[in-house]
Amino acid sequence: MATERLDTETRQGQIKKAVLEIISSEGIGKLSTRNLASKIGVSEGALFRHFSSKKEIMLAILGDVKSELLAEQERITYSSSLSAEQKLFEFLCKHVTYLIENKGITILLFSEAAHMNEPILKKGLREILLAQKEFISRIIKQGMNEEIWDKSLNVESAATLYMGIPISLNIEMILEPGVPKQEKFCENMIRLIKRALEKK
Repeated sequence: MATERLDTETRQGQIKKAVLEIISSEGIGKLSTRNLASKIGVSEGALFRHFSSKKEIMLAILGDVKSELLAEQERITYSSSLSAEQKLFEFLCKHVTYLIENKGITILLFSEAAHMNEPILKKGLREILLAQKEFISRIIKQGMNEEIWDKSLNVESAATLYMGIPISLNIEMILEPGVPKQEKFCENMIRLIKRALEKK
């Protein structure tokens, strides 16, 4: 029984990975069950033994974002042992690394949600974005309380500034899929954010 469950989980992982690869390299229009089955080397019927629909696959991928990225960002935000600067660095670098490793996953999900006009998927994505904005706002407020960042700044505006970084990275990855992202992207972005936050 345990072996069967492992096989199912492995196959589901392959399916989700193939979905992201197809959308990122070929576009949403190419995400058909035929192309997906061909990508992982199974029959179309075999796909539906693991997921009942394309919607279920996308929701499973959304669940991965919550458990693999959002949960880790929450841990960083509420850590009692990290300074605001340390949190900002870890929070952004985790975000950037996850996007690069998963082919700009969030913008792909947004594109698919719009294409499918799927309210449940849109709702899940909105929850992720709002949570991330709340987390980064908390980190900014901590930095203000630590008196390293300017207390006169509008926290919501500063958080919105942060949110633009992963979105721009996402778009860049879609427009230039074969171009490797620079190694020091995270460090460079941190310098820009800190410059905007620091006391003048």
